[in-house]
Amino acid sequence: MTGVWPFLTARSSWAGPNGIAARLAEHLWLTGVSMLLALVIALPVALVLGHTGKGGAVAINISNVGRAIPTFAIILVLSVGALGTDDFGPFGRAGLATLVSLVLFAIPPIMTNAYVGMREVDRDLVESAQGMGMNAQETFWQVELPMALPLVMTGVRLAVVQVWATATIAALVAGPGLGNIIQKGFDSNKQYMVVGGAIVVAVVAIILELSLVLVARVIDPMRRARRHRDLTPRLAVVEGVR
Repeated sequence: MTGVWPFLTARSSWAGPNGIAARLAEHLWLTGVSMLLALVIALPVALVLGHTGKGGAVAINISNVGRAIPTFAIILVLSVGALGTDDFGPFGRAGLATLVSLVLFAIPPIMTNAYVGMREVDRDLVESAQGMGMNAQETFWQVELPMALPLVMTGVRLAVVQVWATATIAALVAGPGLGNIIQKGFDSNKQYMVVGGAIVVAVVAIILELSLVLVARVIDPMRRARRHRDLTPRLAVVEGVR
């Protein structure tokens, strides 16, 4: 569309408190804080329930109720209710309502994937670890969590991308983020601004997705163990040749 590229490459589009750079920083901050709170709330609960195997189904079903309710509807209800529409620090107008809504939106994928990851750990491995003298805490940290980590990270990755994309609607209640650029484009009938803002949101979402995939590969202890196992015979051959 005509005007999109000039808009995205113009220095004036990125400068100032309402420029792309400032709105991008707001969006990242809103997403980061929402994810941090969601992780603190959901991850320990899911891991413990997955470890014990008790009460997990109830917790998962309760957390998944939020998926059936549109996030924008939650923001509107909270902003006109107890949480109000007042400014909340860097989160702007109705900031507390927006933050709470995004946290509620992030909890289901984190909790579901973490719980399922813990429950899908081979019970024979757990019993073997216990048979070797490991207590419950050692089994959790050394066996169950490493095995469940790939699925846990999948839940985190899904939550990050979903929260990042959904945070765009914060602008509809005068909240922070890149949604303000899109909203301004609609209000002023500047389609290139709407498309440009959407492109920035999409590109950053892809970057976040790929970055978290890389992080998951790096921190996965089982992958490192498999790689070490595959390399050991090769190293032995090389040493033998020497």
